[in-house]
Amino acid sequence: MTVTQYLADWRPYPFEIAETRLEFDLAPKGTRVRSQIDFRRKGPGDLVLDGAGLRTQSLAIDGKPLDLSLISKDDERLVVPASALPDSFTFAAEVEIDPEMNTALEGLYLSGGMFCTQCEAEGFRHITWYPDRPDVMAPFRVTIRSDKPVLLSNGNPVSRGQGEAVWHDPWPKPAYLFALVAGDLVAIPDSFTTMSGRKVELNVWVRPGDQDRAGYAMESLIRSMKWDEETYGREYDLDVFNLVAVDDFNMGAMENKGLNIFNSKLVLASAETATDGDYERIEGVIGHEYFHNWTGNRITCRDWFQLCLKEGLTVFRDQQFTSDMRSAAVKRIHDVQTLRARQFREDAGPLAHPPRPDNYQEINNFYTATVYEKGAEVIGMLKRLVGEDGYRKALDLYFIRHDGQACTIEDWIKVFEDATGRDLTQFKRWYTDAGTPRLTLSEDWQDGRLTLHFRQETAPTPGQPQKPPRVIPIALGLIGPNGDEVLPTTVLEMTEASQSFTFDGLGARPVVSLLRGFSAPVTVAREITADEQALLLAHDTDPYARWQAGHDLALDALIFRATSGTGGAEFGQAIGGLLTDAAADPAFAALCLSLPGEEEIATTIAARGGVPDPDAIRTAREALAQDIATAHEAELARLYDAMETPGPYRPDAEGAGRRSLRLACLGLLTRIDGAARAQVLFNSASNMTERQGALECLIAAGKDTEALAAFAQEFGSNRLVMDKWFMVQPLRAAPDQAVARARDLAERADFDWKNPNRFRALISGFCANHAAFHAADGSGYAFTVDWLMRLDPVNPQTTARMCSAFETWTRYDADRQAHAKAALGRLAAMKGLSRNTSEMVTRILAGGA
Repeated sequence: MTVTQYLADWRPYPFEIAETRLEFDLAPKGTRVRSQIDFRRKGPGDLVLDGAGLRTQSLAIDGKPLDLSLISKDDERLVVPASALPDSFTFAAEVEIDPEMNTALEGLYLSGGMFCTQCEAEGFRHITWYPDRPDVMAPFRVTIRSDKPVLLSNGNPVSRGQGEAVWHDPWPKPAYLFALVAGDLVAIPDSFTTMSGRKVELNVWVRPGDQDRAGYAMESLIRSMKWDEETYGREYDLDVFNLVAVDDFNMGAMENKGLNIFNSKLVLASAETATDGDYERIEGVIGHEYFHNWTGNRITCRDWFQLCLKEGLTVFRDQQFTSDMRSAAVKRIHDVQTLRARQFREDAGPLAHPPRPDNYQEINNFYTATVYEKGAEVIGMLKRLVGEDGYRKALDLYFIRHDGQACTIEDWIKVFEDATGRDLTQFKRWYTDAGTPRLTLSEDWQDGRLTLHFRQETAPTPGQPQKPPRVIPIALGLIGPNGDEVLPTTVLEMTEASQSFTFDGLGARPVVSLLRGFSAPVTVAREITADEQALLLAHDTDPYARWQAGHDLALDALIFRATSGTGGAEFGQAIGGLLTDAAADPAFAALCLSLPGEEEIATTIAARGGVPDPDAIRTAREALAQDIATAHEAELARLYDAMETPGPYRPDAEGAGRRSLRLACLGLLTRIDGAARAQVLFNSASNMTERQGALECLIAAGKDTEALAAFAQEFGSNRLVMDKWFMVQPLRAAPDQAVARARDLAERADFDWKNPNRFRALISGFCANHAAFHAADGSGYAFTVDWLMRLDPVNPQTTARMCSAFETWTRYDADRQAHAKAALGRLAAMKGLSRNTSEMVTRILAGGA
């Protein structure tokens, strides 16, 4: 039965736990779990424990078997009335579970013969009876018995012997942070000395044979630990830190206290098997999970409605970390691209929700871009408003005041108010209101005075028809007509629905460099000419605003082409000027050369009141790319040769920037040279970044048969590399061929669809091919739903998350809407549809009501 949970209904748990003791006798089909939990009453109420799929062998309180007549038990709950309980007692249970049959990958399951766990958000209830909620925290003592050679859990090791290991985690934690791993593993060891002089033992655990691809993960971990001490003053608090790579994992990684479990694609890397993007993601995600040790573990969230408290803050911290390790400007632009592609789309559709929702049916469906990426943007705005010193003061107070607690957004806001003296009542709306504000700018110029008139409005979202104004920090500068900066970055605070700001003493009318650094997650409407955009692209001192000017110039040209068939000359000319200086910052130039994606073009057309045509959008984008390639062939060829990286591969920012520009040039040149350069690069590349980039060009050019066969021959036994092979084919194929190609790939014996990485590679790769997924005959929708229906009984969590491919179905023409609705209707009517997927499909279909 589907039950909606409401924030307003939250009540404190009536008991606290002094200690949780667990014993595991591991077996694939019949793992025995014995638990002893020391409860102490702290308020009125029954003892309510969560459980799912447990074969209960015994239950007892203080050693006495429970009278079954006192227990109300269903599939997911066990209730002992308050009248049957003393104020302090030990609850004991023995249950049996089946890791081998756990294809949902929640709780304890097997991955290639290795036992591992995933307990966030509510996976621990699949292991034993427990109050599976984040505000119930306890120290854990865990005994593991198995014939596996490596037995790991949270905390510090107490004893290790043949077939048994005991672990103790002294820091109170909720059940979602519990972890256990048992398998045939080898460690890449190292150590880290903390700022107080303690030596911490570090291990990255991988399967035998993967050791040579785990070194970068260890380097990233050490950099993360050092950065968190230097930037936030946070020191690691256990004697050992273990990180494990797992092949079958629904998420990217999990921050379990002292035992982080990672999807293997975010641990294993070598020049021959991983791209520059893979290396950056490994570094960033390892940093993210490590930073959770304080922002998520030592201080956790009171309830799942507060998920953005730990995730938004930790995403912001990992963004800071990557910015410091690599190029801050390029990182910021990448973060904005991700936000717009995922979160803005979410805000504009039936899945819109605030960073802190007030209700949900299935919490796994709220691990969204709004909680993570928008949550991070809210932290960034807060930091911009209170300043560097105010932010550090507030964070120090947060760690002191709330260490060991389960907190709320109100606790977080109060810390900033107390540390800085600001009233943040209005700012809190960023946490409670859904939707992306639209910021409209108009200008008045007279006698050296520039007046900027801003208006903000947020469209209705499900359950929130009206939105009061928010605090919007607007960072801007002014660029004179000669390209000089006449006003450096200034932050305006907009608090009203309409507000004006005046700048005096200007010699000539400047161009406004708006929303520098992307100072707030808003969309912008303003009148600006192509010449003014070109001026900003050439001269703006803010890297983000400079990129945005070129991006907007390209976007306007593409929309004009998609709707009228012409346009783009201004962007082509501006790019010509940029290419002559591209070597100054190759990564930035590569971003400017990359045209807006088809999905973003469609989103913008819809936002402007039009009906996007996926085929026309594809044609417009291909035509503009062809024009740029033709007009600038010589300069592109020069840059392609100049950006070759000499010497052995290094995954640093400089090398990655050069390779990104080289591949951006290759993508354009392939339209001129018949993929000749791409074929040469594919055959000669010594690293996966260029190998995969060349392969994508060959697929787009329709000259991929031999290259794909060679790739599969070389990497057929490498699961992670073959995921790339499955992904790029439907992603880069011509739209009229993508469905057939995806169907053929799905028939292959090595399409292990029960593995989340392999399933996502093929199906998400196909869905990202905008014109193919939105094929006019509905074949893209039908193919996707066929596979979602097959996966749902096996892995509901992955299925539900992939339903989001359909969240924009109502913005297309009537025929496409009919096809999408029919496909979604088949999924919704499926017998035995999971609660996870049912909620998602219901919400998506409601968008067309």
